[in-house]
Amino acid sequence: MSASPPDSSRAVTGNPQAQTNLNEALRVFEIEVGALQSLARRLDSTFVDAVAVIKEAVDAGGKVVGLGVGKSGSICHKITATLTSTGTPAISLNTMNALHGDLGILKDGDVVLALSYSGETPELLVLLAHLRRFSIKFISMTGNKQSTLAKHSDIVLDVHVEREACPLSLAPTSSCTAMLVLGDALALALMQAHGFSREDFARFHPGGELGRHLLMTAREMMRPVHQTVFVRCGTTVGEVLDAMIRCKAGAAIVLNAQDSLAGIFTHGDFARAFRTHEGNLTGLPVDSVIITNPIHVFADQLSGEVLHVLKEHRIDELVVIDREKNVPVGIIDSQDLARMKLV
Repeated sequence: MSASPPDSSRAVTGNPQAQTNLNEALRVFEIEVGALQSLARRLDSTFVDAVAVIKEAVDAGGKVVGLGVGKSGSICHKITATLTSTGTPAISLNTMNALHGDLGILKDGDVVLALSYSGETPELLVLLAHLRRFSIKFISMTGNKQSTLAKHSDIVLDVHVEREACPLSLAPTSSCTAMLVLGDALALALMQAHGFSREDFARFHPGGELGRHLLMTAREMMRPVHQTVFVRCGTTVGEVLDAMIRCKAGAAIVLNAQDSLAGIFTHGDFARAFRTHEGNLTGLPVDSVIITNPIHVFADQLSGEVLHVLKEHRIDELVVIDREKNVPVGIIDSQDLARMKLV
């Protein structure tokens, strides 16, 4: 398979070595993309069987134990990490350490996923007899379906490639890419089979940006106390406006005598009431012009739910209620969402 000549936008004029480097990169891309296309065409029921076997094991409390040596070992680490983070418990086992006690991580009911392009990696083959002492399912990912590893496997995932991208056809390149992508496909098919959600992903990634956002509650999204206005029924509109100006707030929460929510008063409410009352407004009690029974959320609701409420009702301010005490505890202003990187 020859590399396609670079188009004019990829040409590097006046620098032959740079053009040579670019051509080499394009050659690698073409070969590895071709290997993936061939792999996709060969996907069959064995992939479906692998997903089913792993799901059954995980549903019963088992896990995936990955094995690989060298470059395949590095790919194995990535696959097991992706499996674990998307709802399928998995761990990579060092083949050498497995012979010196680490095999204790394996238990009946687990699934072993062994990666070896040749299927003849000595460090893996020496483990086979020891692995078979357990009641496990054995899945191999190999480029040689006639190999020793394949013959001792319950399921063989074929990652054969026509050639490596390495010009010497020595360094594992296309074969590693095939393993990596097939591992991703396996993990994400299992993710779907488990019904794994964005919220599940956030729970498994609490240190990440996505996890932080998805696990943020309405209480954490509220405006600071010094920018929140609480007033009682009977407070005049003028007094409420003064408090809103001091706090740089776009709305005020109005409480009744029992500290329950009477309503909300916003700058928009003031503008509408001003026209209705022809300007004679500041001396009126605020509860005569408020929105009663405003849209609200509970303090323990997650950010995703809060954002949905704001979008669905097309509002800028949202009252937050303490679920147990049934009293308002704060307000969420849509203007703050950009600062919190939620929109």
